[in-house]
Amino acid sequence: MLVLMSREADVGATPEEPGVPATSPQDLLERVATGDQAAFSELYDQLAPRVFGLVKRLLRDHSQSEEVTQEIFLEIWQTATRFDSNKGAAVSWILTMAHRRTVDRVRASQSSRDRDVRIGIRDHNPDYDHVSETIEVRLEHERVEKAMSRLTELQRQAVSLAYYGGYSHSEVATMLKVPVGTVKTRLRDGMIRLRDEMGVAS
Repeated sequence: MLVLMSREADVGATPEEPGVPATSPQDLLERVATGDQAAFSELYDQLAPRVFGLVKRLLRDHSQSEEVTQEIFLEIWQTATRFDSNKGAAVSWILTMAHRRTVDRVRASQSSRDRDVRIGIRDHNPDYDHVSETIEVRLEHERVEKAMSRLTELQRQAVSLAYYGGYSHSEVATMLKVPVGTVKTRLRDGMIRLRDEMGVAS
């Protein structure tokens, strides 16, 4: 397994002299394509900070950014033979790869959060039949269900999470990915609508 590390002087290598520019990423990537680990180490030293900066701007999470950066350089090592200098610069090729992989991680994280929200809403739908023990109570709950069905989807989500799920306004805002003020507005409008639908005086 390839281990990413800072470049060390190879046996017999000549130290760089002051003022002499480092080997270009283009040359290094072409050497990496031949399996040159020393070239890979030097390429990593040159571009890892720039790649990490791009990833961090998109992911924001430091640990995830480090992990994705490592994955990107592993992909560079494995796919360097696909680089075609006639189609663009090495740095552009690497940064495009970094952007694509980071976006994939963002989408995967977003899908996971959306799934958690859906499960949270589903699991906190009130099971009225389980709680109700009398016809009177069941009828009352049916009125509530009917009134809830008249709310907009956004209002219903906010009311379900806040009142039946027991989540705070800030937690609901995080789950629905909206500002806290928006959550409060949805709850207020939703409760007004519920009172109107059920004929409850304000």
